Amino acid sequence: MPRLRNTLSKEDCLALIATEDFKRKTVSFYRYVKIENLQALRDELYVEWDALGVLGRTYLASEGINAQISVPEPHWEEFVEKLYAHPEFKDIPFKVGLEQKESFWKLIVRLKKQIVADGLNENEYDWGNIGTHLDAENFNKEIEDGAVVVDMRNAYESRIGHFEGAICPDVDTFEEELPLVKEMLKDKKDQKILLYCTGGIRCEKASAYLKSHGFEDVNQLQGGIIQYAHDVRQKGLPNRFKGANYVFDERISERVSDDVLSECDQCDEKSDSFTNCANAMCNLLFIQCQNCKSKMENCCTPECQRIIHMSDSEQRALRKRQKSSTPTLYRKRVRPKLKDIDKVEPVFELK
Repeated sequence: MPRLRNTLSKEDCLALIATEDFKRKTVSFYRYVKIENLQALRDELYVEWDALGVLGRTYLASEGINAQISVPEPHWEEFVEKLYAHPEFKDIPFKVGLEQKESFWKLIVRLKKQIVADGLNENEYDWGNIGTHLDAENFNKEIEDGAVVVDMRNAYESRIGHFEGAICPDVDTFEEELPLVKEMLKDKKDQKILLYCTGGIRCEKASAYLKSHGFEDVNQLQGGIIQYAHDVRQKGLPNRFKGANYVFDERISERVSDDVLSECDQCDEKSDSFTNCANAMCNLLFIQCQNCKSKMENCCTPECQRIIHMSDSEQRALRKRQKSSTPTLYRKRVRPKLKDIDKVEPVFELK
């Protein structure tokens, strides 16, 4: 019987990757398309990709597919052939990662209610009426002509990189962002609107949503920031995107320009290097410069630094007292003031 899910530990998976003598290609792709027999398709994709050594994360829903994966280069053509053999995904375009570093360590193909959670009712937008796709050259031209540019990503993404003059909503989820953007732009319904995101998937929904609410001239960056960065490099176009592009894998970000737009959350040093707190109970995502990374041992607070030096039994006892070992404990600290360490409210009951 074919394997339908990964059963190896992260350590075992990483050990296998370390023995590979070939290069990998990190790509992303999506398509909004009606899918009916989700479970059967999910299992087919997993079996096909697992046999080819594909790693990464893919979401399937009745509305389509959203994938970020790493494919062994020797199997790339076979992967494309098998993917295109599924009628739903014929000729689907790929966005190739800007930096081909180690990105994933296991294969996940998961069923979801939506490939991008939007919190909307089905009657709030019309899939047949999306925005106009603009390539890098035309996107630049519209920026220069004074169009309204809107970042459809989360605040932690736009914090380390965004287009010049873009509106960057202070939100943590796409679900929050849609109604907020509609309100922010309510006096600009007759102006040219430019939307962008990482690879384009969020802009598809956002453009349909805005057009369904009376916005007349809605446009979106074709292929998102990833394709834009490739195009400006290959065609010698001016780069209007400053900083780094946040990605949802082990790389965390890709460098698009040399500009560093943000600061370390623990000091005033310029940095756009994200860290997940080394305390697994915390796992807070924050920006940490190399000096603080060394001093704090990849932790966000002395509280977490103390926890990582506890014995396994002590950490288990702490998790039991907290009744949770998930990042939900720290959701009240999405934007922690780590520079003012004495003002950060303790989360764990250390004894």
